[in-house]
Amino acid sequence: MKWMVASDLHGSASVCEKLLLSLDREGADRLLLLGDLLYHGPRNPLPVGYNPRRCYELLNAYRHKILCVRGNCDAAVDQMVLEFPIMAEYFLFQLGERTVFATHGDVWHPEHPPMLSPGFILLTGHTHHAACDSFPDFLYLNPGSPALPMGTNHRGYLILEENAAVWKALDGTVYRTHPLG
Repeated sequence: MKWMVASDLHGSASVCEKLLLSLDREGADRLLLLGDLLYHGPRNPLPVGYNPRRCYELLNAYRHKILCVRGNCDAAVDQMVLEFPIMAEYFLFQLGERTVFATHGDVWHPEHPPMLSPGFILLTGHTHHAACDSFPDFLYLNPGSPALPMGTNHRGYLILEENAAVWKALDGTVYRTHPLG
């Protein structure tokens, strides 16, 4: 299965549109969103193309492909307009032989991980920093933010397949790869 992973859209409809075009181009089976979909948050600047209404309209058109966890800027009022569940704290799934624990990253993160078995992947957003770090018991991955990236100028997403994690810019340019085999 091919997963596209993105986080922290923060209401940018222009970025959301590019992300969904990338989803189509990639041919991913699922889009996993790691929270902070519609609201920009009190500490963040308004992202380019800020239009939460248009953003949720675009996402709702892909509701059958989207799985999502709640971000710290997501609320029950957001769930009222989105046609797919967004309020789960975490999501577990198998990626080949590895188990992935996907969460936003405001509660569980590398400095405060959930109870993970050796070999798990901890997948978060929240920091807006693309990351790939090995810890004794888990591999940590973060797609960064296509709307408000920090630590990099790449506005992008992460592709997860059984054998590799690939970070890409919104235009599809690969800027990092990590083997998962």
